[in-house]
Amino acid sequence: MAETDLIAILGFVSLFALMLLRVPVGMAMGLVGITGYSMIVGPGPALKLVGQTSMRTVTEYTFGVIPMFMLMGAVVSVSGLGRELFKAANSMIGHVRGGLGVATVLACGGFAAICGSSVATAATFSTVAYPEMRRAGYPQSFSAGVIAAGGSLGAMLPPSTVLAVYAVLTQQDVGKLFMAGILPGILAMILYVITIFLIVLIKPKWLPHSEPRAWRERLADLSNVWAPITLFLFVIGGLYGGFFTPTEAGGVGASGALILGVLRRKLNIAKIREALLSATRTAAAVFTVLIGALMFGYFLTITQTPQKITVFLTSLGIGSYGVLILILLMYLVLGCLMDAMAMIILTVPIIYPVITQLGFDPIWFGVIVVMTVELGLIHPPVGMIVFVIKSVVQDVSFTTIFKGVLPFVATDIVRLAILISFPAIALYLPSLVR
Repeated sequence: MAETDLIAILGFVSLFALMLLRVPVGMAMGLVGITGYSMIVGPGPALKLVGQTSMRTVTEYTFGVIPMFMLMGAVVSVSGLGRELFKAANSMIGHVRGGLGVATVLACGGFAAICGSSVATAATFSTVAYPEMRRAGYPQSFSAGVIAAGGSLGAMLPPSTVLAVYAVLTQQDVGKLFMAGILPGILAMILYVITIFLIVLIKPKWLPHSEPRAWRERLADLSNVWAPITLFLFVIGGLYGGFFTPTEAGGVGASGALILGVLRRKLNIAKIREALLSATRTAAAVFTVLIGALMFGYFLTITQTPQKITVFLTSLGIGSYGVLILILLMYLVLGCLMDAMAMIILTVPIIYPVITQLGFDPIWFGVIVVMTVELGLIHPPVGMIVFVIKSVVQDVSFTTIFKGVLPFVATDIVRLAILISFPAIALYLPSLVR
């Protein structure tokens, strides 16, 4: 075994050991990357790399898309748009058996389409939808499970920050990746709704129903969702119409969310400050992971790890789809150890050369990876969204949440199989753009 191979193996062992010791992922990747790089090249170039990588990352225009969409999501979260979306969906369908669950899924989808964050979506609807479902007599497990499943839509529907990071790492078109996530995101919502109605069919008395509201009330609640619809159409329409670059679209979206919130008197100085602080903290955390991953990437490059992994996987004799399944199983396991953003940033530079070598479309693979990462956010024994719900809703146990989310995990596996079997679902909309 070559010396560089031994150093690479020690690097991966050290990285996972540090993560098990609860060292932040970005710090662990940066520490291992620089240490390994210095062992091969020398401490002088390694220390110089720290300064160059950090400065280049935080000043790179392309990376500006990340904090801009995060700021947009933070402003949307504090301005109460999630509550209005849920109220409108509840008015239209909340009276049928299981209708509050359907309303939660639809509202989560609408909120995710202007927020772009799974964690923010889950946190918002834990405070908005969970109390309503419990008051209506819905079981704890179902209420929490629906919110967990609906929250995961934030990773798929544009403007998804996870898809944006994937685009930056692989140098793919952000707009095309956002477009690729639309139909799979809609498919997810449809399958979640079907799952709810299957639960109603299997256990007809388990979920309650109520009297329908008057049409005057329904239309009044529906008219209040003009703000999120306007914001979504303006940002995404401007991006796909060629009026904005992705970074500009994020800035326009953040500004638009702020202006709409102020004009509708949903934002005050305290809430604006809360949104700015939240976006800054989240962006700082993401950039810490990104800088650490880039430094770890230099270490991988100098040891030629991606090339060696590519040769190893392609020589297994299990075919391209066999290798793809191995990669997706790896993501499911990693979902027990780290959050979605860290998974993408850590693994994509290693896995991407394998995928291109096997001939898979990088846009389609981005959707598949994010979908698998979504599954990692909610599946047992550890799911980031489950922890978010537990932190907001104190009276529900982890076991209860996981029990409620299991039917939707099965649904996600079916959706993943559909997307692998029919890549055109993800690639149709991007193919319309030259």
